[in-house]
Amino acid sequence: MDEILSYFPDLTDIQKEQFQKLDFLYHDWNEKINVISRKDIDSLYTKHVLHSLGIAKIMKFEPGSYVLDVGTGGGFPGIPLAILFPETRFYLIDVIAKKIKVVQGVADALGLKNVKAEQIRAENVKGDFDFIVSRAVTNMPDFVSWVKTKIKKQQKHELKNGILYLKGGDLTEELKDFPKATQYDLADHFKDEFFETKKVVHLPLKFVV
Repeated sequence: MDEILSYFPDLTDIQKEQFQKLDFLYHDWNEKINVISRKDIDSLYTKHVLHSLGIAKIMKFEPGSYVLDVGTGGGFPGIPLAILFPETRFYLIDVIAKKIKVVQGVADALGLKNVKAEQIRAENVKGDFDFIVSRAVTNMPDFVSWVKTKIKKQQKHELKNGILYLKGGDLTEELKDFPKATQYDLADHFKDEFFETKKVVHLPLKFVV
């Protein structure tokens, strides 16, 4: 938790309390439904919460924005981002029902009014979004095919509407067909060695009628 505060010192008391509660909530849920690996649960704040907030080092979501989190798993990156940006709406989806049960339970316990969680495939989502976020659920070409028709036409951010994807390693081959993609190294923002190969990839997508 101190790690979160060191990188995000301007949190409100409510946000501090919500981030603090994540440790108990995920340990508690993980006893019932295993959504975080046993070896990672004790590194929750570094490997899950702070990693999710890497997106916030690249993008400050404007109030009223609408963000889709595809393959959210236990709620990452959506839940930490929803705490940090309470005036942005987040729609967290996953195909596995028990994971959505955890997400909903955590969101309810934190009192997050800006989170909607649903078991649904990305291809079947209705609506359009300022940004689509995710954490390495698949390769970029497949991911783009799922979400390319779900981007809002109106721009309200400095970065163009599109995908903000948490990925790791050498992405040269995976991104070769996406010349407009930009990689941001999280090691430039976070000191822990976990982030040495971690990146946020921004891929602008055009509005499709």
